[in-house]
Amino acid sequence: MIARLQGVLVRQTADFVVLDLNGVGYQVFVSQTSREQLGAIGQTVTLQIHTSVREDAIQLFGFYDPVEQDTFEALIAMNGVGPKLALTVLSGIDARELAVAVCSGDVARLCLIPGIGKKKAERMILDLKDRLLPLAQTQTSPTGTQSATLDDLRSALNNLGFKGAEVEQVIGMLREQALAGGELDVLLPEALRLLKG
Repeated sequence: MIARLQGVLVRQTADFVVLDLNGVGYQVFVSQTSREQLGAIGQTVTLQIHTSVREDAIQLFGFYDPVEQDTFEALIAMNGVGPKLALTVLSGIDARELAVAVCSGDVARLCLIPGIGKKKAERMILDLKDRLLPLAQTQTSPTGTQSATLDDLRSALNNLGFKGAEVEQVIGMLREQALAGGELDVLLPEALRLLKG
C-alpha cells in the first residue's frame, strides 16, 4: 500500500493531479481543498495517500492535510459513501467544519454539501458523530463567534446569488481569517474577490 507520495506536480485537473516521482507519474484523486493548497505546476509537493484496491482498479486518493484524510476514511466507512462521494463532500466543506456540523446535528448545514440530501445527512450524523467528536471538540472554543460570522457571510453570499460548493469553498478559505477575529465587513469583500477571480 502507498501511504505517502512526494513528487513534482506535473498536471492538475478538476478531479486529480499527477505527481512525477523518479520518472513515474502517479494519478492521485484529490479534493478541491487539497488541490488549492498544492501550488503551481513544477513544484515538489507531498500528499498523504489512501490506496483503494478494487477488482477492476487501484486508485490513489491524496490529502494535503492529514485531518482531511482521517475524515475521508471516516466517510468511506459509511454504507453508501464511496471514495468519489467522500471527495465531493470534502470539496464542499472543510473537514473541521464537517466535524462540527455532524457533532452538533446540523442537518441543514450538511444538506448544503453537493450530493448530500436530508437522509444522507441524518445518516452521517448517526454514523460519524463518535468518530468525528475529537476533531469537533478542538474547534469548539472560538466556534460561537466564528460560526456566527461564517453563517452571516454564507447568508450574504447566498443573497447576492452565489450558491452551493463555490460558496463553501470560499468560506473554507476564509475560515482562519474568521477564527482570527475577522469581521463580516472585511470578509465579504475578500469573498467576492475570490468568487469573481
